Amino acid sequence: MTMDENQQRAWRALGLGPVWDSRAGQVQREEQASPPGLSSSERSAGADRAVLPADQDGSGSVAVAELTAGQGEVSAMGWAALESSVAGCQACSLSQGRTQTVFGVGNRNADWMFIGEAPGAEEDARGEPFVGQAGRLLDNMFAAIGLSRSKDVFIANVLKCRPPHNRDPLPAEVGSCEPFLARQIALVDPRIIVVMGRFAAQTLLRTDASISSLRGRVHGFALGERTVPVVVTYHPAYLLRTPSDKGKSWSDLCLARALAAQAS
Repeated sequence: MTMDENQQRAWRALGLGPVWDSRAGQVQREEQASPPGLSSSERSAGADRAVLPADQDGSGSVAVAELTAGQGEVSAMGWAALESSVAGCQACSLSQGRTQTVFGVGNRNADWMFIGEAPGAEEDARGEPFVGQAGRLLDNMFAAIGLSRSKDVFIANVLKCRPPHNRDPLPAEVGSCEPFLARQIALVDPRIIVVMGRFAAQTLLRTDASISSLRGRVHGFALGERTVPVVVTYHPAYLLRTPSDKGKSWSDLCLARALAAQAS
């Protein structure tokens, strides 16, 4: 993969190793520049042509999930009405402790949609998902595959309010927010969805499987008459605590980029 200067800086910030400019020792450079977690076939193909899994469950089919689209007004809302509805939502007890709701940011016509779990303290204070250290790492992840937060992606969370002490969301809280997320996905109409973290993956894919078993596979999300490919990766906050898994996330991003290119 040929990287521009911004992507090289992002690569280094991810802790995935140096980038060589010399043409000598090409095989060694490819092995060293490819982050750990990529298979030998992916390294030989290059990050621009990540190997796509042939099938997901041994049958040649992709498991397809969907969210409850919501009843009545939410399922028919445009962006302005949806954002206003989220801001005024009192459907669960999380509304009592929030500073503000966290609706989502980015390009509302983006090909890429990234979905996380729930706002943290900084997100609750600023009203924007993925800020602080985790947000900076996510921006570096975007840059490493040539994406921009403002131009190329839309970012949302399963929950729009912060759970106290960053605990896991409760089923009732997810049920209250699910129509909002379903409508956001429908409005963005993305070509590829990347879910970050165990809880977001289990919610979107309707499963209780571990994130390690969900990674490295192509899942599907039903959106109207088409199926949107879904890739599961680690949450940036987890990667800050466990940097040894950054290489695995790089592999996930390469898979997502290959799927996005295939869908374009």
